[in-house]
Amino acid sequence: MPRPSLSFELARIFAGLGLPVPVAGGLEVRSPIDGSVIGACAPAGDVAAAVARARTAFVRWREVPAPRRGEVLRRFGLLLRQHKTGLGRLVSIESGKILAEGQGEVQEMVDMCDFAVGLSRQLYGLTMTSERPGHRMMESWHPLGVCAVITAFNFPAAVWAWNAALALVCGNPVIWKPSSRTPLTALACQGLLLEAMAGVDEAPPGLSQLLVGAAGLGGALADHPDVALVSATGSTAMGRSIAPRVAARFGRCLLELGGNNGMIVTPSADLDLALRAIVFAAAGTAGQRCTTLRRLFVHESIAAQLLARVQAAFASLTVGNPLQAGVLVGPLIDAAAVDAHRRALAQAQAEGGVVQGGETVAVADCLDGCYVRPALVDMPAQSALVCRETFSPILYAMRYRRLDEAIAAHNAVPQGLASSIFTTDLREAERFMSAAGSDCGIVNVNIGPSGAEIGGAFGGEKESGGGREAGSDAWRAYMRRSTSTINYSRDLPLAQGLRFDQGLS
Repeated sequence: MPRPSLSFELARIFAGLGLPVPVAGGLEVRSPIDGSVIGACAPAGDVAAAVARARTAFVRWREVPAPRRGEVLRRFGLLLRQHKTGLGRLVSIESGKILAEGQGEVQEMVDMCDFAVGLSRQLYGLTMTSERPGHRMMESWHPLGVCAVITAFNFPAAVWAWNAALALVCGNPVIWKPSSRTPLTALACQGLLLEAMAGVDEAPPGLSQLLVGAAGLGGALADHPDVALVSATGSTAMGRSIAPRVAARFGRCLLELGGNNGMIVTPSADLDLALRAIVFAAAGTAGQRCTTLRRLFVHESIAAQLLARVQAAFASLTVGNPLQAGVLVGPLIDAAAVDAHRRALAQAQAEGGVVQGGETVAVADCLDGCYVRPALVDMPAQSALVCRETFSPILYAMRYRRLDEAIAAHNAVPQGLASSIFTTDLREAERFMSAAGSDCGIVNVNIGPSGAEIGGAFGGEKESGGGREAGSDAWRAYMRRSTSTINYSRDLPLAQGLRFDQGLS
């Protein structure tokens, strides 16, 4: 029996979500699984009009008590739970993730909603001591304004959910510009969120909007003076384009960009544990995560043993249609990604690297898909190529003798998202987490370069951006701080004991 077309599956998923199938419009959508057209949607219209609607919504939403704002996220979380299977499958179809990763992304959205609901009753300020008698100082946090969220194809829904959940709970409207490669997932998520909002009377029109289209939309949002915050996830090139434009008008930016993440494996490491972490971190999502492991520093005493095991594991991974059971590595996003993959491997060989794996893979019924086998590249040193990130399943392995040498090499790249060390030596672990250790925003021990999960401060340093999109105190990025001094006395003492009352009665 022939496999149903992806467009047929898409229609079934949207019907299950209670949403119309996006088949009309000038923006054609192809699945990386087989290159087939799976839908079409209309590009966004006027950015200025969307921002104006959001501004109008902001005036109303900022006065709604935070726990009531949290009710929107509670309802949204319930809808995500209800439609987890269908939405997760849509993520897989449109981005090429295996089914488990598609489901995992939706679960991340659910977790973020739960986090935001709790946060809605924990937004707080401070009471501060004043040097003036009879006075009290306090710090308050207020809604910031219109928040623009720009997301990439590799996490087509979860990153938006992080930002949107916090922004909405903090009293802000959200305008979402998704990747032009994954607009259908965005339409589905937006439809569910609007359904959740429909059940909350205080939620005004324009509170959540979707702008589908090319990169120019992100630029227009970055330039608009009424967009208070631009949160952008993607390549460092995109960050270099967006950040200066927002800064030029003194706007606020949250950036989470490419990682080029590293791992150090020491002689004391549990190698079975390290192997599992390496393979998942390097080959999961076909090497297209922001937290993908790309650089592996192994002590010379264990390098031959560990690298042989990594290569055997890479060779055993099933590469193919991500919708099929047992497949662990799906396609790259497009042909350009395959070309970049091939060029990187050719250059690595020219620089003395020994390449194992990395070849293209033909997948039945997916001949126009872009499939490659994970590659392990044994490099003589960390060259300029290794310092430049390639979004594909390439793992560069390098040997070291002293831990400080490995840490220095680990930090000698412009990116700074996630890092990890495998060791059972407390001194080595503490060294890696210290100020003299990893310079990344995420520093892990005996776990791969994963994100900091929902409650942790997910974000990077150096070229990986700045600020935190989620985490225990990340809500402050979505609010503005106000400091107030209250005089409850009958006197007006001036600061620092100044006298300014001559001639005043």
